[in-house]
Amino acid sequence: MSLPEIVSRGAWRAARAELLLKEKAVTRARDALNAERRGLPMVEVDEQYVFEGGDGKATLFDLFEGRRQLVVYHFMFAPEWDAGCRRCSEFLDQVGHLAHLHARDTSFATVSRAPYPKVLPFKARMGWTLPWYSSYGSGFNRDFEVTLEQEGELVERPGLSCFLRDRERVFHTYTTYERGLDGLGSTTSLLDLTALGRQEEWEEPKGRASAFGAPAGSERIRYHDEYED
Repeated sequence: MSLPEIVSRGAWRAARAELLLKEKAVTRARDALNAERRGLPMVEVDEQYVFEGGDGKATLFDLFEGRRQLVVYHFMFAPEWDAGCRRCSEFLDQVGHLAHLHARDTSFATVSRAPYPKVLPFKARMGWTLPWYSSYGSGFNRDFEVTLEQEGELVERPGLSCFLRDRERVFHTYTTYERGLDGLGSTTSLLDLTALGRQEEWEEPKGRASAFGAPAGSERIRYHDEYED
């Protein structure tokens, strides 16, 4: 195994300061990329997809749970499988408490193609309480390109999609797949993919931080048991 070089504390501080300059450059570049992502156009979702969840049948509009934004994780779980994807399971394990997303008017849901009676025991085994829906029988997975046909067979791939609600209308704003999921899972990393972002005053474009007449995103942070429902 090749381990880092052993140096004095002073040499380490000098090397750390040099690396910090590059880290700050990456942070600025990421902020610019996030702003460009928030500037993407959006597409209205006209298809009336029907999902099945813990409360029975649901539409894409229902998955918002009354909030303005929705983040959907496309979990690889084909109808013929006995259990969900291991890597997708690792992703869900790292998703934090949803109260912090909800405080930014953003819901999170997991969607798989497997029938819900198959999803339910696996979800219980994993101990997850995240909202999970089955898209079995609908074209949702194909339309958002997480179920693909290759050489006459259907194959699954992981992805994450963001949606925005304007009254009764639903819009698709962003999707990423596979390696695009690297580094995601925290509240801020998920918000950075959405049209409204973290809703901070410093974000571009201006005006979205106060879109709900509420304080900026960071001013809304509480302990997760202190948020009002």
